[in-house]
Amino acid sequence: MCLVLRFKLLIGAVMKEAKPSELEMQVLAVLWEHGPSTARQVLDLLPDGKARAYTTVLSVMQIMEKKKLLTHKRQGNANLYKPRQKQEVILDPFMQRLTNHVFGGSKLRLVESLLGSGRVDAEELKQLQDLIDRHAKGE
Repeated sequence: MCLVLRFKLLIGAVMKEAKPSELEMQVLAVLWEHGPSTARQVLDLLPDGKARAYTTVLSVMQIMEKKKLLTHKRQGNANLYKPRQKQEVILDPFMQRLTNHVFGGSKLRLVESLLGSGRVDAEELKQLQDLIDRHAKGE
């Protein structure tokens, strides 16, 4: 599982009291990564791999629409759902809370936790180093 996806799952797992819920965060992660999708497509792509009924995912997505997290467009017999907000708008407050409440405000401790929580392949490490280099240059 890629580092970014583990990051997203960690947010949902640790911040259970926050909205959106862990499952809602997974739905959003799928839609941000894959673009507008049907409930069936989202079900097939949920990152935690848990067996869920189609109706469960559809119900969650309909609730998310009522919460103004998703919108949909009709395509044939199916609805194509997409997030109403960009990823940063939803994730930035979660990341700030996670960093402050779990890691005492230390981004270093947060990244150390992520790197220590599973295998990180060479490509992900290179991308992480590139990101650090860009931040060091102020980009």
